[in-house]
Amino acid sequence: MKEDLLRSYLSYLSTKREYSLHTLYAYARDIKDFLEYFWGLGLELSEIDPKVIKGYLGYLFSRGYNPYTQARKISSLKSFFIYLLEELKIEVPYLLLEGPKLPQRLPKVLTLEEIERLLQAPEVNTPLGLRDRCMLEVLYATGMRVFELVNLKLGALNLELGLVRVLGKGSKVRLVPLGEPALKYLSQYLEEVRPRLVTKRSKEYVFLNRLGGPLTRQRFWQILKEYAEKANLPKEKVTPHVIRHSFATHLLEGGADLRSIQLLLGHSSLRTTQIYTHLDWQSLKETYDKHHPRA
Repeated sequence: MKEDLLRSYLSYLSTKREYSLHTLYAYARDIKDFLEYFWGLGLELSEIDPKVIKGYLGYLFSRGYNPYTQARKISSLKSFFIYLLEELKIEVPYLLLEGPKLPQRLPKVLTLEEIERLLQAPEVNTPLGLRDRCMLEVLYATGMRVFELVNLKLGALNLELGLVRVLGKGSKVRLVPLGEPALKYLSQYLEEVRPRLVTKRSKEYVFLNRLGGPLTRQRFWQILKEYAEKANLPKEKVTPHVIRHSFATHLLEGGADLRSIQLLLGHSSLRTTQIYTHLDWQSLKETYDKHHPRA
């Protein structure tokens, strides 16, 4: 029963909400956690009431989850309750679900010098080193999410115009320019390396592993950590999302407007992009404190 319900809910998220596989895994963990708690009480879905919800929120708190994890689990649960209402016609008081107030976390970024060290870490005189330099250049040039990068298809590239069509969250498509360094390494990789790796099962994908299959998110993370270590950068500081944050921050510092950055990142709301203004303000304040005689 529990497995059938969870499977049906994930199918709903996949088909009607068009969530990515990574998001589905996260929701599956959170809802499985709730169902184990809920059915441990010996209740039916129709018996979910404010008392049950209050009890579960207390349960989350008692397990020592940090506020961010609590907020994510509550967000997952609210989505599940909406599914119960829309698909199974089971009314639950989902509006009572409120997450903890979260302090605003500024995104970690790499400096221009750190980005340069990271980009130069791969040995471009080897096939896989050239592939890796190409991936890093494309990632930094476009601000893609890691799942967008590893799922990139040949048909999404327009090297003549210097554009890439990115398929993002919720199957939303955006066009992002490619800078000259990224175009240079992409052209070289497609001409010299990819033909050696490609197989029938991976002929659509741009970036391939040494066996000719599509590169996975997990493998890209490993590759990135290896080059972070080689570039003498803290491995915990260097993630695909940190490169995405660096892309946005460097654009803002270079004078790009917030609306343009929103479109390039594929944010559905400008409010999501506005966190970079806080980051830029922090940078300005540090500069002021360092250089102004009355700071």
